[in-house]
Formats: sequence, C-alpha cells, structure tokens
Amino acid sequence: MIGPLDVDWGYTAGMTDIAHDEPSDDERWMRLALEEAAAAAKAGEVPIGAVIVCGGEMMARGRNRREADADPTAHAELVAVRLAARALGRWRLTGCTVYVTLEPCPMCAGALHAARIDRCVFGAVDPKAGALGTLYDIASDERLNHRYQVTSGVLAEESAALLKSFFARRRHAHGEPEALEG
Repeated sequence: MIGPLDVDWGYTAGMTDIAHDEPSDDERWMRLALEEAAAAAKAGEVPIGAVIVCGGEMMARGRNRREADADPTAHAELVAVRLAARALGRWRLTGCTVYVTLEPCPMCAGALHAARIDRCVFGAVDPKAGALGTLYDIASDERLNHRYQVTSGVLAEESAALLKSFFARRRHAHGEPEALEG
C-alpha cells in the first residue's frame, strides 16, 4: 500500500509570478515565512510558514501546528490570520498581505477570503491541494463577494526545497524508499 510518505507531492516553483512593484519587500517577508516553516519542521510539523503584513508592518507570524495542537485546522495561514485579527482588533484584514511558503489549500484560501485580505503571496505551488490557481482559484472566483490579488513563485525554490527535504527525511526515518521525481 502506498501512503502519503511514499509519494513525491510535487511541490514546485511552476507558476509564473504576477508582476508587483516591490519584489524586494515580497522576498523580505517571504524569508520570514520561510523561518516559520523551518521552525515548524524542527517541531516535526510539515514545514509551512506564514507572515501577515499590514501597512509595511508585520502583524503576525504562523507555522503549521496540526500535530502540536491536535487540530486539523491549525495550518500556518489560519494561525497567522487569528493572530493578526487579534493584533488589529478586527476580523477584517483589509489592507493586509499574507505571505505563505506553500500555495494555500481550499480551507485556507477560503479563510483569506473571509478575512477580506487584499493580497496573498506564496512560494511553491501545491499540485495536490492548491486553491489559488492550481486546482481552484478561490481568490478570483467572481461568484464570491470578495476577491484578492495573488502573487505566486516568490522564493519558490527555497519553499519547495524545504518541503522536499522534510518529506525525504521522514521517508528515510521510516525506512521507506525515496519517492521518484516526476
């Protein structure tokens, strides 16, 4: 039987980055999200990190905490959204940008919609659950009452490498064969 550790999940840098006038800021904030992802990996969590910035100031940082919290919704984006809402004293995160190392899943993309964020910047695409252009496009779905800008591919190679390394170590620790690249 093939389990989730046997599969090369295919985290890649595949999507084209949408032009934005401050790429150095995007990289700066994404590096902080990568720090959160690395901390998640150290804690035995899937290495995904998120940072929320409003008005040029970091409002919140988050990392995956599903194992630590025994909570299937403790994705990096949701952890950061909750903290940013508390820091700002409001649930509407208008004027904010979310930086996350992996393309958000449908749950997280929906939460970003509900929080009314202005923009999401992500690193690696997620071919198994990506909901901001890969499998779904929640951010620009005209049936919804809010849309937000998406920039993909910022530090995608670093983001994908962190995920691939984490799963390779996990497979090795379980004595499982390396996944085939494909």
